[in-house]
Amino acid sequence: MAKPTLDHPTLPLLKQRFAGVKLLATEFRGQTTLVVPKESVHDVLAFLRGDPGCSYEFLADVVGIDYLHYPAPQGALAAAAGRFAVVYNLASYSLGRRILVKTYLNPTLDTSGTEADPALHLPTVTDLWPGAEWPEREVFDMFGIRFDGHPDLRRILLWESYPAHPLRKDYPLRGCGERETYIVVDRDSA
Repeated sequence: MAKPTLDHPTLPLLKQRFAGVKLLATEFRGQTTLVVPKESVHDVLAFLRGDPGCSYEFLADVVGIDYLHYPAPQGALAAAAGRFAVVYNLASYSLGRRILVKTYLNPTLDTSGTEADPALHLPTVTDLWPGAEWPEREVFDMFGIRFDGHPDLRRILLWESYPAHPLRKDYPLRGCGERETYIVVDRDSA
């Protein structure tokens, strides 16, 4: 059986523009995902935003994924994979296209601690899509991935002194003691 080829119209433009960058494209249920090395992710996203042949003018979402305890990928993806991923969901309404751009990050420090890991950094895309400000803050808050150059990178869901990043898979299910020290405020004492 012949291996299907990807026919997303954006892929030839990317291949031509980024000939020296190792890009990997996959397709699942009609959705194309482009895996980009973290060193090139901002350049690729800027090209997708600005090139008239691409025109991905809308950033639908920025999400984080923790692949801890996930089965190891096989084939070409095995070399690109990492513990964490950041996925950019892009849409071009003028051309009627969608694409996911994914980049992987591997921590260099113990992720159950509170120390900021220098390997968990990406450049912000708020210069390309101003609407990325809040989704990047959420990824930072929940996963501890920092976005360099972000105009206001601080926690968005948890308080500033919170000691961990709760969507990491090594975060304890019962929490880190915040339930035991939580002060219950009832109607009479409020």
